[in-house]
Amino acid sequence: MKLLNTIILTYTILLILSTPNFLSLKAQENGTGMATMPVQSSEGGFCKSMVETNGYECEDHNVTTKDGYILNVARIPMGRCRDCRTRGNKSPVLLQHGVFVDGRSWLLLPPKQSLAFNLADKGYDVWLVNSRGTEYSEGHTSLNFDDPAYWNWSLDELVAYDLPATFQYVYDQTGQKLHFVGHSLGTLMVMAAMSRDQLVNMLESVALLSPVAYMGHTTSLLSRVIADNFIAETLDSLGFYKFDMRNVIIIEILKVICRIPSVDCTTLLFTPYTGQNCCMKPSIMDIFLDHEPQPAAMKIVIHMCQLIRGGNTTMFDYNDSGTNIKHYGQPTPPAYNMIGIPKDLPIFLSHGGADALSDVDDVKLLLDSLQGHDPDKIVVQFIERFAHADYVMSGNAKEHVYDPFIAFLSRLH
Repeated sequence: MKLLNTIILTYTILLILSTPNFLSLKAQENGTGMATMPVQSSEGGFCKSMVETNGYECEDHNVTTKDGYILNVARIPMGRCRDCRTRGNKSPVLLQHGVFVDGRSWLLLPPKQSLAFNLADKGYDVWLVNSRGTEYSEGHTSLNFDDPAYWNWSLDELVAYDLPATFQYVYDQTGQKLHFVGHSLGTLMVMAAMSRDQLVNMLESVALLSPVAYMGHTTSLLSRVIADNFIAETLDSLGFYKFDMRNVIIIEILKVICRIPSVDCTTLLFTPYTGQNCCMKPSIMDIFLDHEPQPAAMKIVIHMCQLIRGGNTTMFDYNDSGTNIKHYGQPTPPAYNMIGIPKDLPIFLSHGGADALSDVDDVKLLLDSLQGHDPDKIVVQFIERFAHADYVMSGNAKEHVYDPFIAFLSRLH
């Protein structure tokens, strides 16, 4: 069994690496722009693909960042049960996905098990973000999706542009502070923003699922190999600017492989990256492969590798003191200081004992930085068997994570 999985994994990686769509060459620099406007539900949009088919009302909105990226943000304003089908003055909840996926990662589970749909059914105004470069957020005011300059971004741009634009838009639309839910990179985005005293005035609470604040102890085999061998940096130096694992032929091959009874595809595709997820059903793999993975900038992969090797959470390091001075006014990149997170902000934090990306030792560092937090304003949950993908793809996440989180929210009102 292990030999079969190893052979298939090796073969799959070789196929992906030999696919032209996997990497894209760069040739030019960046540009900027700005605008913001709402958009109604449209044919083929995010709402049509994942939300309305499940019987929920949905609105597609466009939010344009100060550097010109046009982000799709989907709104589920009400649930589908008889008592939930009212708009009214509902509390907004903003869900932010991690890297290599998009907002559909919150909708892969059936409606009764999905966090987004459960929140809507419980009376919340739900907003799903699709980060720059993902399928529904490919637009830009001046750059084409395939322009190398389009992909010139790291964590810093997500923190400086995407989150503020999205927060402000939802705040303006609802007139209320936001409850924020992040998974994986989504947690790092909001913690980095809060550490620099951004967005706090628009936040009602924060939920950190599989929090990634520090990465020096990560046991993710794939992440370690890429980081320790400077693979992303090497590819960047060769002119590759985009990390894109999605290809129609590869996806169809993986679907066929995943239907082989003796192949545990959840282990095959996720364990080398996320750790051994305990509770994902094999049937979810077809749904996942229909929509994910999503591309990301090579620069953000390099940034994550820097955090893994360095152990500290800093802005992007250009590995040249002169360039760093040009960007930051100092020879080394500034740190995102987690101690700066407001001590009276309600926080729900959940992490897993089998999570290779959000390692227990790294989460301990985060918790150490939160020691001065108001004990009445923080809930810390540890689930021994959970790994990284369990938080968005396991059927029992509702029982173990989502229900306690919704109870946490209800206590705030």
